Amino acid sequence: MSAKADRFWETTSLAEMTPDQWESLCDGCAKCCLEKLEDEDTRHIHYTNVACRLLDLDTCRCTDYGNRSKVVPSCITLNLAVLEKPGWLPSTCAYRRIAERRPLPDWHPLITGDPGSVSEAGESIYGRAISEEDAGPLLHHLVDWFQ
Repeated sequence: MSAKADRFWETTSLAEMTPDQWESLCDGCAKCCLEKLEDEDTRHIHYTNVACRLLDLDTCRCTDYGNRSKVVPSCITLNLAVLEKPGWLPSTCAYRRIAERRPLPDWHPLITGDPGSVSEAGESIYGRAISEEDAGPLLHHLVDWFQ
């Protein structure tokens, strides 16, 4: 079945999705793998261009996905409870958008059938991030190239 034929995200709640459906929501942009800073007064999330040490910057995929939360205790595994307050996720994130009852962006691979559509739309961190192992102070790496 083609990506366009089975638009399960429009008819299936996050709670009812199969593991494969859930995982397919990830567009591979890797924005969630960037370090974030939260303003203590306003609760506003500020993104950096500093990626988790487990992120492969060439593929924008986690190098130890199955164990990521054990290896990096601050890694947040997305689940229904986490998605009750998804404001820390980028506004383009499919999990956040579905939790907020918004449609997927037109460039999402589930709509286009092409994983490359994320980069083509300028939504991937590919070529714009550095590893936390090379970064230094996070305040030196604040970015505003996505929300």
